[in-house]
Amino acid sequence: MLNDTVAAALNTHMGREFSAHFQYLSLASWFDDQGLPELSAFFFAQAAEEHVHAMKFLTFIADAGGRVEVPAVPAPPAAYESAEDAVGQALSWEVAVTRHIDDLVDLARAQHDHATEAFLQWFVTEQVEEVKTMTELLQVVRRAGEANLLLVEAHVARQSARGAAAAGGQG
Repeated sequence: MLNDTVAAALNTHMGREFSAHFQYLSLASWFDDQGLPELSAFFFAQAAEEHVHAMKFLTFIADAGGRVEVPAVPAPPAAYESAEDAVGQALSWEVAVTRHIDDLVDLARAQHDHATEAFLQWFVTEQVEEVKTMTELLQVVRRAGEANLLLVEAHVARQSARGAAAAGGQG
């Protein structure tokens, strides 16, 4: 059974994951408005992934005997100064989420909550991938520059095709 301290921290983080879902929806919509469909699709997929993460927290809290309390989340920005600004914010969010996950692991250890610590290990690994993905995308956006975002579109399309091919080979 989750103690109240751990349950509260997990509920707070669940809110962060829902917030990331909305932030990525906002980014996807902004890139769509900019006429960049590959970046839009990439961030819509990221939004869906963040929703899944939030639901994993919700399910774990309930399964572990905690009380689920979905917090309110602030509205994300609706516009960005540039593609670099947009992707830079996404990277900042992922770095912050990584720090929060690490804090949750530390809390679970301090509370001797082995189930929560085991649950969080998937997120520790996931955050390595998330930060790497956003770091690489930001590097590509910076290299291409605002005038050459179609090169970024081509990069994202290639990455998406590689991911689809890899997923198809696992069946």
